[in-house]
Amino acid sequence: RVPPGEYEVRRGLLRQGCAGARRDAPFRGAHPQVRLDLRTGDAAAALARLDEGEVDAAVAGIPARLPEPLVSRPAAVTELVLVTARDRPDPGLDGPFVLPHRGLVRGAADRWFRARGTSPEVVCEPDGHEGLLTLVALGCGTGVVPRLVLEHSAVRDRLAVVPADPAPRPLTIGLCVRRADLRRPLVAALWSLCR
Repeated sequence: RVPPGEYEVRRGLLRQGCAGARRDAPFRGAHPQVRLDLRTGDAAAALARLDEGEVDAAVAGIPARLPEPLVSRPAAVTELVLVTARDRPDPGLDGPFVLPHRGLVRGAADRWFRARGTSPEVVCEPDGHEGLLTLVALGCGTGVVPRLVLEHSAVRDRLAVVPADPAPRPLTIGLCVRRADLRRPLVAALWSLCR
């Protein structure tokens, strides 16, 4: 018999779309027999993959309006930062810019530019944050990313944060699942660990 609030998970596969894998450690410790299929990449598409049933859970930015079949639990708030190549001769906020092709970070960047009364010269629009940071590290321009992404990037040592006042608005990151899947033991177990 399993005590209330705990979930018996014998084995299975949990497919997870993710902007960062750090949240999986408690789940792996509690359920080492479960195989995780972690899909990283385009953070903007994580909720669409979840909504379409391609993944069982997503760790992603939480929009102001979540699609009706989905529920979320906030896990962290991360500031959005402007970054440029550490050795760029003209670091600053004048551009050119490397911005995400779509998603919450792109929307926040667009609102930040409008508030400043500027129209950015966008030279690259990659799908994923790591691709964006690589292009910035190569000197293509200044980028906008969540600080959490920057801190775990493979190219973080080649980048510098560009101060911005005011900074773009922070982003809430959380665990998202389909409401109907909360009855499934694997999803319920993951959900119970994110509080």
